[in-house]
Amino acid sequence: MARLPYVDPATAPPAVREVLARLPVPLNIFRMMAHAETNFRPLLRLGGAILGEQQLSAKLRELAILHVAKLSGAPDEGGQHVPIATATGATAEQVAALDRQDLSASCFDAVEQLVLRFTTEVVRDVRPSEAVFAAIARQFTPREVVELILAIGFYMTMARLMETTGVDLEPDAGMKVIDAVKDAVKRKT
Repeated sequence: MARLPYVDPATAPPAVREVLARLPVPLNIFRMMAHAETNFRPLLRLGGAILGEQQLSAKLRELAILHVAKLSGAPDEGGQHVPIATATGATAEQVAALDRQDLSASCFDAVEQLVLRFTTEVVRDVRPSEAVFAAIARQFTPREVVELILAIGFYMTMARLMETTGVDLEPDAGMKVIDAVKDAVKRKT
């Protein structure tokens, strides 16, 4: 049960009401985010860009997000991203390995293990070790490195928002969101 009330679109300020009305999937997390009126629209745009417009591999992004959720103690966020992760190519074995924090499991290739080590160090230490950062910088373009950092940071924020405020989750909403993001990206192009 939520620890704060959700923003009611009927009584929300006009700018917030407009954004809430245009959401293709009106999730509780969005109604909680809407309390931060000036941050609401930019957060939604950033989340949409992370999910639909990054150059970084969607599978690597989703493995990192699942790992962030586990490291952050946010099982609901992780649960929402499991179907997204599998849709991007993550296997059930990889999802299970992440759930038990077995980052060296043979189901992960060397690049995936590197992304998971990098994610661990960014979440826990803020600044990854020189060795891990150098390996990431050799493997990915600067754009992809920054996109990975932004995805990690965004989902750390979402995990903390969800867990701190006790957002009630809608079952199986993850794919609805990703499908809506894909449709929005298609309309832009």
